[in-house]
Amino acid sequence: MGLLQALAGIPGLRPAEPGEFTRRAFENGKLDLTEAEAVADLVNADTAAQQRQALRQLSGELGRLYENWRLRLLRTLAHLEAFIDFPDEELPTNLVSELSTTITALIGEIDGHLADNRGGERLRDGIAIAILGPPNAGKSSLLNALARRDVAITAETAGTTRDVIEVHLDLGGYPVLLADTAGLRGAADQVEVEGVRRAVARAQTADLKLLVLDASNPLTEYSLVGGFVDADTIVIANKMDIAGAHADWADRLGGTGAALRLSVRTGEGMSELLGRLTTEIAARMPSAGAAPVITRARHRAALEECVTALRRYENGKLPELAAEDLRVAARALGRITGRVDVEDILDVIFRDFCIGK
Repeated sequence: MGLLQALAGIPGLRPAEPGEFTRRAFENGKLDLTEAEAVADLVNADTAAQQRQALRQLSGELGRLYENWRLRLLRTLAHLEAFIDFPDEELPTNLVSELSTTITALIGEIDGHLADNRGGERLRDGIAIAILGPPNAGKSSLLNALARRDVAITAETAGTTRDVIEVHLDLGGYPVLLADTAGLRGAADQVEVEGVRRAVARAQTADLKLLVLDASNPLTEYSLVGGFVDADTIVIANKMDIAGAHADWADRLGGTGAALRLSVRTGEGMSELLGRLTTEIAARMPSAGAAPVITRARHRAALEECVTALRRYENGKLPELAAEDLRVAARALGRITGRVDVEDILDVIFRDFCIGK
């Protein structure tokens, strides 16, 4: 504290504003916007996988990809502008068809980049896992076991959980937002009705679902939850320590992989569940050797705007309108990295065509 007070007394010296050093680095051309965002992601990273993704983006790999696309667009736009403004010059006869080939290739590359199943955004924000099931099946106990602390209240009384309870976890180095939900059943009062509604809403938006069922009860009691089983659902038969059966009915519900048998109370099957969860999460995340991935919603929105403009270019008839579509596409890419400069177009025109000789 004394050191800070002494420094504060020096004329012209003040504490830095939040993010000021990174902003100055961007404004002075030391970082592009994707690299500046990576600094924030690295500071806020909670898991090893998040740190690796942030460091990869901070190295400039993502920014270089977008800048390469932007420069290719600028070159294409420059050639089209030359075709429009200088028709008497000796330009290549197949110029327009070559430009169309370039744009088609760019659309394919950007479409492939967008078709990433939102892996980068999931890794940055955390994969959402919802725990679902009928009342008193052991959902809250499973949440506590995975969190390794008492997050949710547990009781023998059915319907103890009325709202969504969330906890952030690190599973296998991946960030997870785990949510316990109200039991799925015909609700008895308005509070429970709202709890069930929130449970259903969380199930619809979750990346993964854990459907927890009571192995000691017959399958006929689970008619309300069958509709939630899909390729993103892990079916769990809990309370195997008191079931006195093999719960073969659980395998018939479907889901991703075979149903898991466990007892949260004794810990039986928990290691298998953790292993399955880690595998399923890793399958939804970008692999280490893959191309750089989209990490923010603003990147995705700009890329989609770019592709939309490029498709208009493909369908356009007037070269003047087509040129405007290329400008829109290039500006959209430039907003991602923070590099938007119309003077670049003039540089390419005069370098490539030597107009005015």
